[in-house]
Amino acid sequence: MKHTKELAVSIVEAAMKKGATAAEVIIYESNEFSAGVRLGQVETLKDSANQDLGLRVIWEGRQATVSTSDFTKDAIAQLVDDAVELARATSVDDRLSLPEQSEFARDWPELDLYDRESANLSTDKKLALALEAEEAARSFDQRIVNFDGSSFDSVSGGTILANSLGFVGFYQGTHCSVSTVPIAQEDGKMQRDYWFDTKRKVKDLENATSIGRKAAERTIRRLGAKKIKTQQVPVVFDPVTATSLLSNIFQAVSGDSIIRKSSFLLGKLEEVIASQNLTVVDDGRIPGAVGSRPFDGEGLPTRRNVVIEKGRFKTYLLNSYTARKLGMKSTGNAVRGISSAPSVGSTNLYVEPGSFSPEEIIRSVKNGFYLTDLIGFGVNIVTGDYSRGASGIWIENGELTYPVEEVTIAGNLKDMLKAIEMVGSDLEFRARSASPTIKIGSMTVSGE
Repeated sequence: MKHTKELAVSIVEAAMKKGATAAEVIIYESNEFSAGVRLGQVETLKDSANQDLGLRVIWEGRQATVSTSDFTKDAIAQLVDDAVELARATSVDDRLSLPEQSEFARDWPELDLYDRESANLSTDKKLALALEAEEAARSFDQRIVNFDGSSFDSVSGGTILANSLGFVGFYQGTHCSVSTVPIAQEDGKMQRDYWFDTKRKVKDLENATSIGRKAAERTIRRLGAKKIKTQQVPVVFDPVTATSLLSNIFQAVSGDSIIRKSSFLLGKLEEVIASQNLTVVDDGRIPGAVGSRPFDGEGLPTRRNVVIEKGRFKTYLLNSYTARKLGMKSTGNAVRGISSAPSVGSTNLYVEPGSFSPEEIIRSVKNGFYLTDLIGFGVNIVTGDYSRGASGIWIENGELTYPVEEVTIAGNLKDMLKAIEMVGSDLEFRARSASPTIKIGSMTVSGE
């Protein structure tokens, strides 16, 4: 990648010569593979090598971002001209600038982000993993009659970031995933569910047979689902649905939401906003984790940020621009697309595990709802109002009994966070965000 680093630096220099006040180049080089199988046959297959470049220029408080996948000399020269011209045509924002030079990452630890085995895995092996997951699900139960697809996906590549303040950074990474979506039928009615895993290294993936069986088990347990009467009961979020709750928290603590004054957590720093059972962390330095990276989308070092500590709101998540607008410092959470300016993103966002097993949490509920799937996006981050379609399993006397569907769970995130009574010990990372099982003491479950 040496020549690509030199290219990035030369483009920055060219933009500065054209009159830019500041310039930043990001280059992504990747090999992407995606295979979809269904009923033992390969339905889709994609294997591509990609090289993309994004240029951001700042001219006297004005900003423009342009991108290309054409790396020829003439195309890049035109890209630089276009970027500077566009910047001059945009409106002024006196908070637009690169980070302070002293803030950039200067060295970074080995985070174990790249796996040669995963990058060089044969097509036959990739297809075999997708087919293995599907076959394991199909053979689990005769009521598995169809599939909405099974897949193996992988990406390997490198990221280069260079800017006019002298920062030049590079890292490589891989990640791969296996998933399957079975469809079950009984008494003329169908249900579907899924299971998956994502890791940096193929050897760390959950066994494909195990993925298939779990997907089938989750699907079969939805057969014969009933409706229930509307009532106020405890709701136990399984790890998948609890992770969606975590994404709502991220939206509320993101600097992008804060500067727009569109978060129910605006101005709540250092206040108790949740149960003492809840601690939320965003950590970009976990070795081998899917969301880890040595520097963020602006070249600042990533780090461990405790967002909520035992219920107390400790920090927003910020990039340089949102930090500057708030009179604060970046938390190393800038993310950068090829054709967009830096925004705020999470790295490895998770709820710290508690001491209770999922079984203990379920046994603590006399009458309540074990939530396994959410539908729709009925969450208002400004007010905290929460209402989403749901399905799961009804809990009676501490035991999972029968499946439930076509209900709505409702509340307000302000109250829900404070009503977290138990947090499970079953934290597992399957993506960038993860949560153990979480029990909320009372929510409205609306049915018949």
